[in-house]
Amino acid sequence: MNVADRIGRAASVIVEARLKRERLAVLPAAIRPRDLGESYRTQAAVHERLAGTRIGSRIGYKIGCTTKVMQDYLGLAHPCHAGLFAGVIHRNGEALKANDFCRVGIECEIAVRLRADLRPTGAPFTRETVAPSVDAYMTAIEIVDDRYVDWRKTDAATLIADDYFAAGGMLGPPVAASEIVDAALLVGETVINGKEVGRGRGSDVMGHPLNALAWLGNSLAEAGVYLKAGEIVLTGSLVETKWLAAGDEASVTVEGLGTVTLSIAS
Repeated sequence: MNVADRIGRAASVIVEARLKRERLAVLPAAIRPRDLGESYRTQAAVHERLAGTRIGSRIGYKIGCTTKVMQDYLGLAHPCHAGLFAGVIHRNGEALKANDFCRVGIECEIAVRLRADLRPTGAPFTRETVAPSVDAYMTAIEIVDDRYVDWRKTDAATLIADDYFAAGGMLGPPVAASEIVDAALLVGETVINGKEVGRGRGSDVMGHPLNALAWLGNSLAEAGVYLKAGEIVLTGSLVETKWLAAGDEASVTVEGLGTVTLSIAS
């Protein structure tokens, strides 16, 4: 089986499982991505197949494992990126249905929206070079789904191909980037059923959230892809993933950016 066929078959298995809300087992060896490059090529094929479904077209990216707390939790020592999709961006305050997920969880994030394309110039992106392209910051809840038979036994290459738990998001009102003195100083907290369950700050994200954005720009450039004006990027969770059950109410607050809330209905 050639690489293109392997990628196509893997993408089909992943999409079918996601749309049917069936737990994904470790991909068979014959179609499993053999390195990160194949993982991201498979991920791109998954995005193409999802565009015409209820999940919708990709409107940006999420970056995972940009903080030590998440690297320790997920056992991955480097960042990874995945898609953010139009059909699963929910309204602030919305009640989600527990049975729409295998096991729903949330992450506390600082999101950015781009005002301009981040086209490769030949030199690596840095925090300083991406900053002028950032239009706004937002509080965000990343919605994740443990849709795996056993994620701790699933290889990172397969998880990346399947968008690494990504299942949607909620966004707070945009705050102009010019109003944020230093995003590294922003403090975020997660509250579940009235109790704070974790907090972190922007500096936990690779030293600064825009360092994560620069990393994403460089990673995409390696595949001949670039970030576009209007796209949204979730820069990484400040707090370890928190899993929710029917009846739970949760909020994420980033000081200076606002609060996003959701609840889980049965």
